[in-house]
Amino acid sequence: MSMEAILDFLQPISLAQISEDQPYSDVQFGKHIAAYETSLPALEEADLILLGCTDMRGETPGKKSTDAALEIRRAFYALFRWHSDVVVADIGDVVAGATLEDTYAALRVVLNELAPLKKKVVILGGSHDLMLAQYQSLGSQGKIVESLCIDAKMDMQVESLIPAENFLMEMFTGMPNYLKHYNHIGFQSYFIHPGMLETIDKLRFDCVRVGKVKEVPEDVEPMFRNSHFMGVDISAIQHAHAPANQITPNGFTGEEMCVLMQYAGMSASMETIGLYGYDPKLDTALLTAKQLAHMLWYLIDGVQRGKVEASLDDRDSFNEFTLAFAEAETVFLQSRKTGRWWVQLPDGNFIACTKNDYLHASSNDIPERWLRAIERM
Repeated sequence: MSMEAILDFLQPISLAQISEDQPYSDVQFGKHIAAYETSLPALEEADLILLGCTDMRGETPGKKSTDAALEIRRAFYALFRWHSDVVVADIGDVVAGATLEDTYAALRVVLNELAPLKKKVVILGGSHDLMLAQYQSLGSQGKIVESLCIDAKMDMQVESLIPAENFLMEMFTGMPNYLKHYNHIGFQSYFIHPGMLETIDKLRFDCVRVGKVKEVPEDVEPMFRNSHFMGVDISAIQHAHAPANQITPNGFTGEEMCVLMQYAGMSASMETIGLYGYDPKLDTALLTAKQLAHMLWYLIDGVQRGKVEASLDDRDSFNEFTLAFAEAETVFLQSRKTGRWWVQLPDGNFIACTKNDYLHASSNDIPERWLRAIERM
């Protein structure tokens, strides 16, 4: 299938509808985004590709689509563009299928065709179960992947018939399986059955509650660097910052979510990012759309910051430290350009880590991140 063939699965956008006929200035995104209005834009030069997919049937049966992507675009296109060397393209919306499974299939097809371009794709999405299509797309490409989810809940309710409440079970247990590791950030304990956390821990997956992330957000940054795809549910954002979140008043502030999106932008391995759960009809003064637009702005900021990072093969760009701890010996690398850290596993591969992991090892303590990675091996 050629890139032109994906047009069968896409609906173009109307810039006049997005701008509401208000002209953009030369320094707003609306003047610089290569958008699919009548023909697919050239994507080779793009760093980031926006893709709407607003099917909500996985959360609310019968609710085929919303204006979520439109409202996020309206808020985002109006923002000022500070990152002139980050090119953004917008290829419109995935056409909702006759069934939810048809929408999954259409989203997979589009993501598969975009994959060879090696661009970050941001899905302005519907229900959170669309993250399953992100996973299936990478799996169909033969990739063994690490995933990241930012959500107040863990969608593993096996007794539920609502896909948005149980799609993680398919990711964890479906065959063939392509999931190497799963990271969950921002869960709120009162929504989680204690036994569910025990199951997650037995699988050696990493889950960090919202309060822990708030204390030291830098500790979760390596999860973004190691992951290939992620999904963000708006339930992770405080209701005061995202009024369309009708699940909980608590969670991350808007500023904290922007920092996490910046981490995602800096990650060289992150391929697809989904923003899920937004229904404009539940929003107040479109503040949630504006919050999501600000998160996109910080994602782009992260993309620009990540461009300066060197490849791990370029050892001249890294400080190298060989440490022995607890009868083990390994190598830590620190980037001279960004200050970020990596640690070597016994198989020779490096995983992202933090300076604290290095400090633990230099004190002859085993870094938990390194140990859990060994256990998964």
